[in-house]
Amino acid sequence: MRDITTPKEKLLKKIRKALLEKRDNPYPNLEDLPHYAPVDDMPEVVFAEEFSSAAGQFIFCEDEVQFIDYLLNLAEERKWHKIYCWEPGLQDILARYDYPYFETDKDFDQAEVGLTLCEALIARNGSILVSNAAASGRRLSIYPPIHIVVAYTSQLVMDLKDGFRVIKEKYGNSLPSMISVVTGPSRTADIEKTLVMGAHGPKELFVFLLEG
Repeated sequence: MRDITTPKEKLLKKIRKALLEKRDNPYPNLEDLPHYAPVDDMPEVVFAEEFSSAAGQFIFCEDEVQFIDYLLNLAEERKWHKIYCWEPGLQDILARYDYPYFETDKDFDQAEVGLTLCEALIARNGSILVSNAAASGRRLSIYPPIHIVVAYTSQLVMDLKDGFRVIKEKYGNSLPSMISVVTGPSRTADIEKTLVMGAHGPKELFVFLLEG
């Protein structure tokens, strides 16, 4: 008799058989195995090197005063006049030193710089873990052509899995609807293989890393 079993039925039959024949996991400790070679440098050094290699601009600050000083010099050099900051923690720092900024989204289409915090810094990738749970939401890290992230050494983790663990511990079951990993400024080479910076987001990305 000719077998009239369809390929789909054969596949489902194999799956059912495999589920019935339970076997021990041949690699029970796979998740615990190291995926990378040990790193001797401090996370700050690893992040700075990887972030810079991805075209990011890294600035280490010993304290808030040095951060404001660097920001003043950078804004004067680049002639930035419309810096937007919506996060209360950063607004407190800027207000403490009388640094001018936009605290609402008035004339947001003219924004030159978006100043935000982040969830964590991933040292091994030189990446920034951000979410829309902060007051900066989705727009401030994407729309302005310049994105400046202010982070602290306590936010440095080595790998992505460590960063996602930070998110899980912070928000529990109420995870943000948007979690993104940013590695360097926005870029694309889709059109005629020509590299274009800032195609889908900021064309320049800064990280100011503060002690603490």
